[in-house]
Order: sequence, then C-alpha cells, then structure tokens
Amino acid sequence: MSPRAAAVNEAMRSRSRARIMQATVDLVDERGFDRTTLGDIAERAGLARGLVSYYFPGKRYLLQSSTHRLMHQTLGAALAPLEGVDDADLWLATSIDTVLGLAAARPTLMRTHLSLILAPSAEGFIQDEEQQRFGGLLRRVLALRGAEDPVAEHAVLRSALMGACMGLLLPGAETEPQLIRDDLFARYDLDASLRPGPFRTP
Repeated sequence: MSPRAAAVNEAMRSRSRARIMQATVDLVDERGFDRTTLGDIAERAGLARGLVSYYFPGKRYLLQSSTHRLMHQTLGAALAPLEGVDDADLWLATSIDTVLGLAAARPTLMRTHLSLILAPSAEGFIQDEEQQRFGGLLRRVLALRGAEDPVAEHAVLRSALMGACMGLLLPGAETEPQLIRDDLFARYDLDASLRPGPFRTP
C-alpha cells in the first residue's frame, strides 16, 4: 500500500470515528443513554452499524470517549483565543467556566457521563486518547500557573470540576451556578471579574 493510500484510509477512519462520536453525544443528550442504541448512532452518523462496533468495544466505552472528545474540543476552542496572552489566571478561569458551562448546556449528557464513571463496572474510568487530550489541556494551564507537579494538581482539579458538575446536575438538589463558580474561583484564588460568568462556552 502506498503512503498516500495509507494516509487516505487513516483520514477516512478518523472522519468515521468523529461522526460516530458526534452522533453519540447528540443522541444521548436528546434521548438518554438507555434509549439510544448503537443502531441509532450508526443511522445518525450515516454509517453501517458494524463500523460502530468495529471502532468501539461497547456503548459505555463509546459514550465516555465521545464525551471526552466533546470536552477536549470545547475546552480547546475556549483556550485558543488566549494563545499569547500572559495571564495564567485567565487561562484557569476560562477552563473552569468552560467545563461548568458544558455541564449546564448539556445536562443529560453530562449526568450520564458522570453516572457511568461512578457506577461499578469492569471498564471503570476510561482513560482513552480523548481523555488524555483533555487532561493535557488542563495540565498545560496548571503549568502556566507555576504548578510544581501539574500531573498531581491536575488530579485535584479534575476531582474539583467533577464535584462541581455534580453539584450543578444533582436532580432535585441542584446548587446555584454562581455559588459553584465562586467556590472554585476561591479555591484557586481567582478574581471573579476575570470573566463575565456564571459560565460561557465557545
């Protein structure tokens, strides 16, 4: 196989995977996890049903990976305008607001994602390539703020963000968004005036 043919095939695989993951987050956000089948996802993506199973080992893995992709892409788009801006606090404030904004904008999807992470299963927390990309963005932000150990501090920030999202999304006991934001900003000594709040996404 020529290098060009291999590159074309890889690009096609990448596009198919992207279509499957986009269809997954959209359908789960619309219908919920239990009411979304792999067949539904294939139909929405415009692909053969077998391709979904070929690329992803199961619906649970697919949903987690797809949500990680959405989180990575959303945060990346929010941080892109800050390239060249020498204000590490603004980078972190933007990261916090973007993750919380995503939870507020897609509550069904994010509730499902969190429930799958917390539910006992053989898979546990899936640390796929998309999750690593998302984590890499947060570690970069923490490094910009002078973190001595960005990996360890990322684990703490990730836990804080997950807890904040749960506070926003807990059915029947949702916490006021501004209180959630204020708490996270206080933990990291961020000025609330850095961003207009409570949350904004790209």
